Amino acid sequence: QVRLVQSGGGSVQAGGSLRLSCAASGINFRLYTLNWHRQAPGKQRELVALISAEGTTDYADSVKGRFTISRNNVRNTVFLQMNTLKPEDTGVYYCKVRARDRDFWGQGTQVTVSS
Repeated sequence: QVRLVQSGGGSVQAGGSLRLSCAASGINFRLYTLNWHRQAPGKQRELVALISAEGTTDYADSVKGRFTISRNNVRNTVFLQMNTLKPEDTGVYYCKVRARDRDFWGQGTQVTVSS
């Protein structure tokens, strides 16, 4: 059974930093691309960052230079370091992996950035 368990997040003032973690089980973690998505109130869920099995990363334009995705294949965990946070980064953040022809999601973590 594939399971993704998130931790981190919370509330911070603009300009602050937060770190999200997502621990995976039930898959051969090192073989998979891992994603972070977010959903702001009243908006569709969007891709924020991804990291491939080889460690290649990609980011949404809105977070480039501020967010860093990384992975630890020993701990089966993917991280999202978020710096210089802005109020528009507010939303629920989800980690995701596509395995066995379907998407598996973490439980979601609220990030709130106040101005």
